[in-house]
Amino acid sequence: MTGPPSSFVSDEGLHRAKRSLGQNFLVDPNLQRKIVAALGAGPDDEVVEIGPGRGALTRHLVGTVRRLVLVELDDQLAASWADEFQGRDDVVVIHGDVLEAPFMDALERPEEALVIGNIPYNITSPILFRLLERPRPREIVLMVQQEVAERIAAKVGTKAYGALSVGVRSVATARRLFGVGRGAFRPVPGVDSAVIRITPTRPEPVLEADEPHLRNLVRAAFQWRRKQLRKILRDHTDLRVPAEALDRVAEEAGIVLSDRPESLSPEDFIRLASALQDE
Repeated sequence: MTGPPSSFVSDEGLHRAKRSLGQNFLVDPNLQRKIVAALGAGPDDEVVEIGPGRGALTRHLVGTVRRLVLVELDDQLAASWADEFQGRDDVVVIHGDVLEAPFMDALERPEEALVIGNIPYNITSPILFRLLERPRPREIVLMVQQEVAERIAAKVGTKAYGALSVGVRSVATARRLFGVGRGAFRPVPGVDSAVIRITPTRPEPVLEADEPHLRNLVRAAFQWRRKQLRKILRDHTDLRVPAEALDRVAEEAGIVLSDRPESLSPEDFIRLASALQDE
C-alpha cells in the first residue's frame, strides 16, 4: 500500500478533515516514517492504531506486523479501510469511538501489544487514560499537543507538573521524543505537536483495586494545588481525612503535610493513597 485507498478520493479530492472530530492529517512522509520507527514494531507484533485517518502511519505499518488493528470513528474513513482490507487476516478495522470500543479484544495478547496514533487533541487526556486501562499495552507512541507532552513529562515541582503528569506516570514512564511543527499537518492546526512514548510499568506498581482511590486523591490534590497537603487531606470534600489521622498517614506515606501537591512524586502519591486506604 503506497498511499490512501482510492475510495478516499472523490470529486473534491482527498477526504476532508472534520473539525468536529479534531482531524488534522499528517502529510510529511519523513515524519510519518520517524513516528512509526519510534514504535519499533516488528513482524511478530500486534499493533493498534488510533485514528488511522487517511493512512499517514497506516501505510508504513500494514504488511510489516503480525496484526494491525485500526480504530476509526469517522464513518467514511472506517468504511474505506474496511473495503480496502477486506479478506486480510492481518488487518482488523473497528468502526467506533476509542473511548468505548473494546478494541483490545481483537488482540491475542493485549499486554504485549503496541499502540500508535495521531490522536484528537480535544480529548487527549481521556484517550490516554483509556489506553492505560488494564490490560495495559507494552508500549504507546502518540502524537499529542506540545503543551500536553510537556505536562506529561514535567519534572516534579514545576508549573507544568500536575494531575496529568501523576496520572500517567503513576503507572508508566513517559518521555517526549521529538517535536512536530504545525506545518506538517493539513489543515494546519493552531498549535505545535510532539511525539511521546509511554511505557507501562511492569510489574504493576499499584493494585488494581487501589487505582480509583489514587486517581481520586490526585484529582483532589491538584484541584487545590496552591494549598498545603494538610488542608487538602482534611477539608477537600472528596477526601475528608480525620484531623487526628493526618500525622499518622503522613508518617506512613513519608510526606510532609506542609508541602503542596506539586512537591510529591508519582511514587509519593502511590504511598499516600495506600496509607489513606489503611485508615
